[in-house]
Amino acid sequence: MHLVLASGSPRRYELLQLLDRPFSVVRPEVPEQQQLNETAADYVQRLAKTKAEAGAAMVDDDALVLGADTIVVCDEQVLEKPLDEADFSRMMQMLSGRSHQAMTAVALHHNGATDVVLVTTLVHFKPLSDAEIADYWRSGEPHDKAGGYGIQGRAAKFVERIEGSYLAVVGLPLYETEQLIQAVESKAK
Repeated sequence: MHLVLASGSPRRYELLQLLDRPFSVVRPEVPEQQQLNETAADYVQRLAKTKAEAGAAMVDDDALVLGADTIVVCDEQVLEKPLDEADFSRMMQMLSGRSHQAMTAVALHHNGATDVVLVTTLVHFKPLSDAEIADYWRSGEPHDKAGGYGIQGRAAKFVERIEGSYLAVVGLPLYETEQLIQAVESKAK
């Protein structure tokens, strides 16, 4: 069975390489829009599942197709990628001196079935000054990141602690991903 990553994320690509499994990449286009009355957990799991299934439509039937999505949630509000500097500043002010959830869902599609796992990590930010927020925006790093930050980059200095999976916050929890793959492989034997 061939493993396929259905994602254009360079972070997920780098992380998946750490599993020492050969894989290829497809980049399905999946709209990321939370539906009315959809919980954050349901939303991120739906996106991961949809990405895996859209990727499966692009490859052969026996492939294991991995989809994933990460969102940041504060006060039950999903913080997507920032639209602009004002949106980014609003998000950073929400996260400043507080805790929030980073939710990553991983979906594995094989032979018409999709299994999904959700990993939620609590992230605690230090209080941020307006200057820190503005400097971080100018770095260019937050532009394509859920919640406006990358824990693996310059924003690491804002993080007092985490409770849960660091790699899930980055974008792909490797333990849970490997468990999904092994479960499908054992069923196929």
